[in-house]
Amino acid sequence: MKKIEAIIRKTKFDEVKEALLASDIDWFEYHDVHGIGQSRQERIYRGVAYSTDVIERVAISIVCREYILEQTIKVLLKVAHTGEVGDGRIFISDVIDTYSIRTGENGDTVLKDKK
Repeated sequence: MKKIEAIIRKTKFDEVKEALLASDIDWFEYHDVHGIGQSRQERIYRGVAYSTDVIERVAISIVCREYILEQTIKVLLKVAHTGEVGDGRIFISDVIDTYSIRTGENGDTVLKDKK
């Protein structure tokens, strides 16, 4: 099993959510995050200057079986992409085990399989 953590622009979240749901990812966690990026410039939006060093983003966490990993990464890369600085990052890590609190089951059978 793998854990995908993606940090994306808030403006792309709805599109990414719909694309993930359409591609067999039926559960994920998300929350608002703030980060400090590499860009340290001032931008102007509607006449108001603001700094780009503190960036509001959405963090998405997905635990999935390995067979769906590449497909999920491709969806994230395609849909979250704008081509501008600050599009975000994707991190992949191993998941050692998972448990269902309701049933007590463990292992990758706890994850729903649509195959």
